[in-house]
Amino acid sequence: MDFLDQALEQARRGLGRTSPNPSVGALLVKDGVVIARGHHIYSDMRHAEIVALAHAGEAARGSTLYVTLEPCSHTGRTGPCVDAIIAAGVTRVVAAMEDPNPLVAGQGFLKLREAGIDVQVDDRYTAAAEALNEPFCFFMRERRPLVTLKSALTLDGKIAAPDDNTGWITSDQARLHVQSLRHHTDAILTGIGTVLSDDCLLTDRSGADRSRPLLRIVVDSQLRISPFSNMVETCSNDVLVATTSAASPERRAALERKGVEVVVLDGPDGRTSLRAVVELLASRNYLSLMIEAGSKVNWAALESGVVDKIFFYYAPKILGGTQSLPVAGGIGRRRRSDALVFRDVKLHPISSDEFAVEAWMLRPSR
Repeated sequence: MDFLDQALEQARRGLGRTSPNPSVGALLVKDGVVIARGHHIYSDMRHAEIVALAHAGEAARGSTLYVTLEPCSHTGRTGPCVDAIIAAGVTRVVAAMEDPNPLVAGQGFLKLREAGIDVQVDDRYTAAAEALNEPFCFFMRERRPLVTLKSALTLDGKIAAPDDNTGWITSDQARLHVQSLRHHTDAILTGIGTVLSDDCLLTDRSGADRSRPLLRIVVDSQLRISPFSNMVETCSNDVLVATTSAASPERRAALERKGVEVVVLDGPDGRTSLRAVVELLASRNYLSLMIEAGSKVNWAALESGVVDKIFFYYAPKILGGTQSLPVAGGIGRRRRSDALVFRDVKLHPISSDEFAVEAWMLRPSR
């Protein structure tokens, strides 16, 4: 395994435990031998490079640093990593990609080169490094969280039957995979219809450590959510209800007494603004949002333009009929030429008979 491959493995150890920072891995190599490894987790504060340097001690002098992301050159929660790398006597740095953070954006490489350190970016690993930190890279470039619409559906695109929805559309294996998506997500959103019908929890049940709680968001224009619902009863500063100015002050007070944050985000037609929800998350440095909702909210999210990508799990089933709910309801598009278009479609095998489709929304050119 190449040294940058090993650095990427180190970075993966931090997934779910670094937000709002990126997951970064680092290796120090001397005479072809790895002398130290490091990865970042948010609670430790130290960046991956600093962890590796601490393990190496004086042996770092004359070594090569392999790192998945450009070392930082600014002061945040910690001092600049480039200063520590220079002081440690590292003579060469090989990185997988430049940091898209405007506070870095090549400045780390520049400072290292000015100190006489040989710096290389190995573009063979850039795509893998970008994919590892997809929400972080997206946030740094777009200044808002990456929004993924997730759904489980039948082969004919249905998510619910008209009479009885007991049981699951997809398998245990698919639902386990969903928990891995939740673990790598900062916030999750659903509509009040889903809460009323399922009394869902929307928690991260992966069992893995997180750097911040999964923020559970309910879009509820009239505040119909019960103070005794599963989500409210399990609230621990991790439930936000987005509503409108038409909502009852008494219902708001009852939720707030349970620790729920209620925000008024008025949108068109008396509904909650999904765009405003995304803007709120951006202001709080949430890197990613996953939508797990019903047919109406799914279409509202797609039509409003807040969705960046989809992740659809397909089960080997067909419901048929005109009353079974499609993955996206509402008025839809009236002409085939106006259909929403996606790009970079990927298929993920989930079980022997199930698969998932991941794709990015194709934005109109500006």
